[in-house]
Amino acid sequence: MKDYIDVASHHITPAGGNVFAELGFADDEAQVLHAQSQIKIAQTIALKEQLMTEVANWIAQQNLRQSDAAKVLQVSRPRVSDVVNKKNDKFTLDALILMVGLTGKQVRLVIE
Repeated sequence: MKDYIDVASHHITPAGGNVFAELGFADDEAQVLHAQSQIKIAQTIALKEQLMTEVANWIAQQNLRQSDAAKVLQVSRPRVSDVVNKKNDKFTLDALILMVGLTGKQVRLVIE
């Protein structure tokens, strides 16, 4: 007999909402945690956009069609379009780093 697993969403925090407040954190702490999370999200998006810009610039410099770039980057043509159009929510940092590496460029991580 299989156990039933409830996978339905019972509550969704609205866009712009504070999930920390909804989890029961004190108001002050929830505000601080929310602000910190927004900074981290912004930093990640900035990194993704920088990597996407590198790939898009490489495509332009090589005068490649997206279908040709897709072969080099080992992805589908729509994925190349997503990179060029900076749809950062569709990519992880590691996927973008791999793509930049496939262009022949080296990605370095510096921790200060």
